[in-house]
Amino acid sequence: MGQLNTSVIGYPRIGYNREWKKALEQYWTGKTSSEQLEAELNRIEVERLTTLVDAKLSYVPVQDYTWYDHVLDTAVMFGIIPARFQHEFADQLDTLKSSPSEAIGTPQAIIDVTFGMARGTAQSTACEMTKWFNTNYHYIVPEWEGHAPELLYNHPVAAVRRAKLVGSVDVTVWKPVLVGPYTFVRLMKGIAAADRATVAKQFATVYGEVLVALAAEGITQVQLDEPGFVLPMNKAEWEAVQEIYTYLRAQSPSLSIWVQTYFESVSDYESFVKLPVDVLGLDLVHGKARNLEAIQKFGFPADKRIAVGVIDGRNIWKTDLAAVTELLTQYVKPQVPTDRWIVQPSCSLLHVPLTLSSETELPEYVRTILAGADEKLVELELLAQHLANPTADTEAGIALSAQAVANWRSLPERNRPQVKEQLLQIQSSEEAWTRVPFAERLALHQSRWPNLPLLPTTSIGSLPQTAEVRKARLKFRKGEWSEAAYTAYLQAEMKRWIDIQEQIGIDVLVHGEFERTDMVEYFGEKLEGFVFTKNGWVQSYGSRCVKPPVLYGDVAFVEAMTVVETEYAQSLTNKPVKGMLTGPVTILNWSFVRDDISREEAAYQLSWALRQEIQALEEAGIGMIQVDEPAVKEGMPLHPDDKQGYREWTVKAFRLTTSGVKPETQVHTHMCYCDFSDMVDLIREMDADVISVETARSGGDIVEVFAKHQYELGIGLGVYDIHSPRIPATAEMATFIESVLQVMPARTFWINPDCGLKTRNEQETIAALSNMVKAAQQAREYLTTKNA
Repeated sequence: MGQLNTSVIGYPRIGYNREWKKALEQYWTGKTSSEQLEAELNRIEVERLTTLVDAKLSYVPVQDYTWYDHVLDTAVMFGIIPARFQHEFADQLDTLKSSPSEAIGTPQAIIDVTFGMARGTAQSTACEMTKWFNTNYHYIVPEWEGHAPELLYNHPVAAVRRAKLVGSVDVTVWKPVLVGPYTFVRLMKGIAAADRATVAKQFATVYGEVLVALAAEGITQVQLDEPGFVLPMNKAEWEAVQEIYTYLRAQSPSLSIWVQTYFESVSDYESFVKLPVDVLGLDLVHGKARNLEAIQKFGFPADKRIAVGVIDGRNIWKTDLAAVTELLTQYVKPQVPTDRWIVQPSCSLLHVPLTLSSETELPEYVRTILAGADEKLVELELLAQHLANPTADTEAGIALSAQAVANWRSLPERNRPQVKEQLLQIQSSEEAWTRVPFAERLALHQSRWPNLPLLPTTSIGSLPQTAEVRKARLKFRKGEWSEAAYTAYLQAEMKRWIDIQEQIGIDVLVHGEFERTDMVEYFGEKLEGFVFTKNGWVQSYGSRCVKPPVLYGDVAFVEAMTVVETEYAQSLTNKPVKGMLTGPVTILNWSFVRDDISREEAAYQLSWALRQEIQALEEAGIGMIQVDEPAVKEGMPLHPDDKQGYREWTVKAFRLTTSGVKPETQVHTHMCYCDFSDMVDLIREMDADVISVETARSGGDIVEVFAKHQYELGIGLGVYDIHSPRIPATAEMATFIESVLQVMPARTFWINPDCGLKTRNEQETIAALSNMVKAAQQAREYLTTKNA
């Protein structure tokens, strides 16, 4: 038979040297024009399309590339623009509404509204940002205000027209990618679950307009991403989806419509396979067992093709292609002949680095097992060749991949028996998991810090990492500065910011984390069991890229990691300074993690290491210790049957980390950018003395959640959004605080920003924190008047 069809669901956006990030940030700071921005971003788009064409894919995605976020693009394209931005950009939007655009060049109105919604403006707060299912990618949350969708700018058609300029590629190769209508509505804010089906049907017409226009461009394949189908859906929702896709099918009979799912198995396979579409995409990595079981039980429609996601799009280990070949041959081939297969990764490759081939400084036993996006394209090509026409060369390549994985799993450098023995010993002790009741701890804390006012103010941890801070760190890493010179610089910066915090009037201080590149990387560098890439960057949100650590083996504590800086900062002030750690589940979820042991076991190893660090902080006299866990929710399994087990071991991991402290030590934690409505019980069980959570972008929705559940432990609700350059006024924050005090007890309420301040500049930070402290003072006066 001929070559099997291949494709990818999506591909990284950032460029090999993060040119995408640099282009955006230069534009945002006014250093370049919109024309220069567009030229550079279009150049990156052409580069990535050329790479995908050269990889000999049968179908190459377009419009998976975006200037900021694909969900945000969909919202702007369909006019789902909040009223505050509709008002602010009224003249520009009126022009677009009167003449919707499909031009290759992006209209300035689209640029301004897109970045305004993402980052906020002087007049309008940014839209909420939250995690894309259970990944560390953040999307901008659309806001439903009831006005009918309308096509303002046809992003996919513009993307296709740009793609047509890439060499002499046949137009039938291009596969535009859109967020599917159900998933788009499912992710939208302001729609009750009971109304999803009705609202989703309102989008059929605008999606139909896009598909008709694509067909007119000569496009033959269109991918509609519907990861929302892996979430529980009721009968009305499936009926609405059937109606929408029936309409889309009628509007575009010449198009081959793909419906792509990923991250988990489809929640209702029987309904899924009945959709009137041409290609059904299934994740056979993260939803493997349930999806394969459904195929075996219900079969697969004879009139459809299957897109099988068999190469992990979320992790960086090489694939055992022999095991994949066996899986497809044993479970898929009996149900679907190979001529109806499309072989691809399990999800978009935006979740992995572009390439790991240049990481020559890593130990060879790690380097040779890694695969970034480009390496996965090579794996995909070999797999497809072997499945279609096995030869001696493909047999050898498949066997080599299997041997590499087998060797990796048995590598002695990854196993530390002493760690496992120590962990088993501490886990058998009751003190590993429990603390004295919160009421007793609270009384001890009030005695230890009698000068803390009602509604104490603090920040989350990091302070601005200026260009000077980054240069100093780079000089030290390159050997241009001695350790003594670097330490002197850090101490000077810490002292300067301790003084600034005291001048502002903040009650509980932080040392600023100037020594840390990243809240996970920093700890991984000091623990055994991790290695680090130099250029393994992955988009997290907007222009923000992260370089996830590689957790390859058993984790072991080596020496104190944070004591020197925290102890020095505390020596500069009589106010408490928090020790700052990243929690075990966040380190786990923000790393590329070994796949030969359970994530639970890996989390406990991290907990044991961090528990030893907390003991060292206590011995140094630090009485407040924050263990950040912003990634707990994002790691929550998508399938309902898996959620309870995850909840149980994440709570145990946090408590294993923190329960060794003295009762008079106050434990803080922090979470952000997630829907916490179903997590209050989990947060309570973690038993932190104070939790700070994001509320600024969510419009305070979380306040209702905690009020409803009568949360009795300490809580700090973020009163302003640190991911926006906007500086909120004192009155704005004071009004929010006073509204919270209507439903929450003042005695356990803290006031803080909604996240760390590393990405903000010094001027913005000082102004915003000053306004926050003034707002807290006004709130105290409000309470005094109220209780008089």
